[in-house]
Amino acid sequence: MLSVALPAAEMARAAEYVPGTEVSASAARDELSAADGALIASAPMLQNYAEDSIGIAFAVNDMANGFVEIGRKPNLSDARRVMSGGYRMAEISDRVAQVRITDLQPATTYYYRIGAERISYKGGYNMKNLGRETDEHIYCFTTAGKDARAHFCVINDTHVQWEPFGRAIEKIAALAPSCVVWNGDACNVEETIEAQMRIFLKPEIARKDYAASTPYLLCTGNHDFRGLANRHLERVWMYRQPEERAVRDWDLGRNFALRMGDIAMIGLDTGEDKLDTNPAFAGIFKMKEYREAQALWLADALKRKDIASAPFLVAFCHIPLYDPNAKHNPGDVAPADTDPRYDSNFAMWQRTCAQLWLPLLEKAGCQLIITAHQHRYQYHAATADRPWAQIVGGGPEMGEYGGKKNPNKFPTVIEGRVEDRRLHITIHNLVTLKVQEELDFEPRKTRMRRKQQ
Repeated sequence: MLSVALPAAEMARAAEYVPGTEVSASAARDELSAADGALIASAPMLQNYAEDSIGIAFAVNDMANGFVEIGRKPNLSDARRVMSGGYRMAEISDRVAQVRITDLQPATTYYYRIGAERISYKGGYNMKNLGRETDEHIYCFTTAGKDARAHFCVINDTHVQWEPFGRAIEKIAALAPSCVVWNGDACNVEETIEAQMRIFLKPEIARKDYAASTPYLLCTGNHDFRGLANRHLERVWMYRQPEERAVRDWDLGRNFALRMGDIAMIGLDTGEDKLDTNPAFAGIFKMKEYREAQALWLADALKRKDIASAPFLVAFCHIPLYDPNAKHNPGDVAPADTDPRYDSNFAMWQRTCAQLWLPLLEKAGCQLIITAHQHRYQYHAATADRPWAQIVGGGPEMGEYGGKKNPNKFPTVIEGRVEDRRLHITIHNLVTLKVQEELDFEPRKTRMRRKQQ
């Protein structure tokens, strides 16, 4: 089960308050405080873009309960305060505050600021609230929905490489999309929560508030499962709301199906690139069952009215679902040293996921699948036998590989926007800082029919 709050719980803990009554950071601290610096340790990160909810996470320097003040007026005069945690008691942490905002309206702009209350915890009967700290910055974001602006960006394979990541963030800031899909392999092999915080909440780039006004979605990659901390990535990047799926599918905390203007966006998780039986994984991975469960979820998600009626259907996943190179390992065979057909143990694409998911996506009229993993930009146009196109995002190599210059190795920002009833895709090359390629897609033939009046 996922440890997340339901909308009713969120409403129950959203306290009424009068703006302007908050205590300043300096007045909040007293002699009992163990920390001398600021309690709030990062800008907020908007997680899990959706129509009626948002996750907001930020770092803290001491034991604290985080909160968000949110409203529809720029001065927050109509704001409510939502605290971290669900029923019973507020959540406290000395690393990351995570606040879930629910009961939002689709395609609506909200204003917010973050805060935290420092908690002295010396035992179950020895706790004290040492005061409140509120960030002075007011940010805003707009929820997803049928009337939202149809404009997204995709980054992938950032691998804690600050130069390409910083370039990607600057390009995204200039493009100002409605949301960003982080399409896997943000991580390498992270063993501590501090290492994860460094990636998502405290990156070593100039624009520290990169996700404070632009919501992000996550399709995890194979590296995002590796390492003790990455097995619990939800401690830094929350799972999505369980209400987005049937009870059967609650463990699928990363999958998403949402509407953004004329685009239906589907997020899938291809999992680890190696077999569950690989001895390096000690038998703890269950990717086979995970992928099969996603097929059940996908079949239902594609039937939703808001998804089925969208003119454009775009799916996102980390590992490609197609590869024309017969020597590339498809991920469902033994290591290369026992199977000479393939050139490495590294799975370049995911045949099992393709077999499970593509029949459903093809039947629904999916026009485009955006993937990553191979660290080299590629475009595979649709064919008569394969009626969908595939984009493979590049990165993070900055124009060289193996110590030699390689113009085919460059990170990308993939931009998608609907203009003049077409889905226009632009591939931005972050080495040359120029447009690498532009693609256009016509609307799909949806099966939704207008009811006769």
